Amino acid sequence: MKYGQLIVDEKEHALLMRNMESSRSQEDKIYRDSIKKLKLELQTAKIMKETKMPEDVIRYNSIVTIRTPFNTQSSYQIVTPEKSNIQQNKISILSPMGLALFGYAKGDRIVWQFPSGTNEIEIVGVNQQDSLVKKEAL
Repeated sequence: MKYGQLIVDEKEHALLMRNMESSRSQEDKIYRDSIKKLKLELQTAKIMKETKMPEDVIRYNSIVTIRTPFNTQSSYQIVTPEKSNIQQNKISILSPMGLALFGYAKGDRIVWQFPSGTNEIEIVGVNQQDSLVKKEAL
């Protein structure tokens, strides 16, 4: 892990916790396990002000390029659940992939339980779009 722990914007941390608590998908085991794992990681995360956030850390609205074990490279934007649209490569923060990536940085490798099984993914790029904090009142 590049920074030794997850790095999370303080306002996005609060929004993420609200999103996880209000989610209705908790009957799915993989989803529940993903939430549980992220909550554990968030206990030791470094919570920072937006102005101090490193540019290569994945957060709301980041466009993330990943490489899978099959040497496939894909890019996704991490969005709030209501903006999720897989045809536009926008994935919900509450999807197993969104939960796996949040707070990690370019260069990190993550082992996570996905619907297809346990996989390792490598983060090969992070591009910041307008931050959620600036776009929406939290």
